[in-house]
Amino acid sequence: MSDLRIDGDRLWRTLMDLAKIGATPKGGLCRLALTDLDREGRDLFVRWCEEAGCTVTVDEVGNIFARRPGRNPDRPAVCMGSHLDTQPTGGRFDGIYGVLAGLEVIRSFNDQGIETDAPIDLIVWTNEEGARFSPPMLGSGVAMGVFTLDHVLDIRDTDGVRLGDELARIGYKGEVPVTGHAMGAYFEAHIEQGPVLEAEDVEIGVVTGAQGQRWYEATVTGRESHAGPTPMRLRRDALAGAAVMMETVEAIALEVGGDACSTIGRVQVHPDSRNVIPGRVWFTIDLRNPDPDALARMDALLRERLAAIADKRGLTLELTDFWAFPTTPFAPELVGHVRRSVERRGLSHRDIVSGAGHDAVYVARKVPTAMIFIPCENGLSHNEAENIKPEHAASGCAVLADAVLAAAG
Repeated sequence: MSDLRIDGDRLWRTLMDLAKIGATPKGGLCRLALTDLDREGRDLFVRWCEEAGCTVTVDEVGNIFARRPGRNPDRPAVCMGSHLDTQPTGGRFDGIYGVLAGLEVIRSFNDQGIETDAPIDLIVWTNEEGARFSPPMLGSGVAMGVFTLDHVLDIRDTDGVRLGDELARIGYKGEVPVTGHAMGAYFEAHIEQGPVLEAEDVEIGVVTGAQGQRWYEATVTGRESHAGPTPMRLRRDALAGAAVMMETVEAIALEVGGDACSTIGRVQVHPDSRNVIPGRVWFTIDLRNPDPDALARMDALLRERLAAIADKRGLTLELTDFWAFPTTPFAPELVGHVRRSVERRGLSHRDIVSGAGHDAVYVARKVPTAMIFIPCENGLSHNEAENIKPEHAASGCAVLADAVLAAAG
């Protein structure tokens, strides 16, 4: 199996060509889901797949499927995939690497005349990032039955623009039923988005699963009043209370310890005036932990302690569950294909749990799934400075090719 060759130089050229679409002055990407730039990137991907002999279809939520036929068309496809949309100040590799590594696998199979028993499908999932339309992972979520199609098509961005209307506008509102795609296995190659592999000088992360996540929206309501005449003892300052709550969110993760993470990502203050005591603050909370019991403990501490802060300060707290998914183990057989590849190729490797959400997490609910991580420079992702080494990109792609071939027969 280790004799299978991929063209690392071609993979890197393809990555750099796609990185021109939505390029930012700082070397990153801004290619938000269902914008004109997203359409341009999708169009280029489709052209490359068709040139590689694939048949391309698009489903009702805009997921793209590029099929390389197998000897047995009745077998469910062995799939690879990720996403092409980015954060507003995103990098050139998050998601994109997984898609283009999959394209290089198909090109390399073509070059070497490799036939597989099962068809090979390369998938681009719609709106993985959730930067424009929230929550994230909407395309894979609809495909796996997590969300209904009607609900997702009616989601609106911050300007009130409807997701379904944008799909149609850019020409990617397909007609293939969104839940009708037979998948026998799914592999997703990805940059780690964290510092572990680089810090340990490891070439490949064998991903055994993904940690659980819980997202919340918190609204803290107090009383607006003048910043000068209102004594401190008589204030009901929503922002001061929210600040204590935010510090508590951080403290919960530190207290639980281990791999626990907590983040405040967005804050909105009303009325947002210099000399008015804020009457309302809205903010987001992101809790993560690979241990489901520890994540449940974080949830309980969050509810208890934020409510106590609000009560002590005479504030009202509304804490809403926004989005969640549980700790997700990946399929041992497919993880084994990845592990055997790195061993045969002599690549340094370690088992790792994904700290981020990926389309693979939703796919794993219904389809045997595995992921492959490669290091990223300084652990940076969701950042214009995001970077990887060409040799790591090639190694991860080679492992992906081995694993796909083992699963496809």
